Amino acid sequence: MDWYETVFELIDMRSFSNLWYWIALATAWSTASHYVLGVPYDMVTRAERQGGQAEADLHDVVRIRVARLLYVEDVSGLVLVGLGAAVLTTLALLGFVYAVEFAQAVFLIAAPMSLVGWLSIRCAREIARSGLHGEALRDRLRRQRAVVQGIGMVAIFVTAMWGMYQNFGVALPGY
Repeated sequence: MDWYETVFELIDMRSFSNLWYWIALATAWSTASHYVLGVPYDMVTRAERQGGQAEADLHDVVRIRVARLLYVEDVSGLVLVGLGAAVLTTLALLGFVYAVEFAQAVFLIAAPMSLVGWLSIRCAREIARSGLHGEALRDRLRRQRAVVQGIGMVAIFVTAMWGMYQNFGVALPGY
């Protein structure tokens, strides 16, 4: 057995039967639910428990992240939406029309993440418009996190079901 064969056996290119894909999926959703608008969620809980400087730090970080998100959206939002739509359409066509399993796998991560991105922009606009502080800001970040976690649970469930379907199709030729 040569080196290349060993590596490609370890890193199987069929996505849904590959452990690395499932690790990447779990990491993506874990990260998305921990960093609400790019703000670590432990800052929210610490601000609630400790108040004072922790609350001020949370407010500062949220202000910076909201300003950054809205700046990127204002400057290049239309281009990013167009490119994102083109990439998602390409992945969907390659994956589900031409049966490219890798494209299916990437689409099943990217499509719900794009929804999370849109909701993050919406949340950032609401925070900037309302000027939320203190308990109201923490509640809004908590709701955003709960929505992201809900989307993540549905996305992981759909991905797992589709992955099992693909693996059974590969394991049982003719079905």
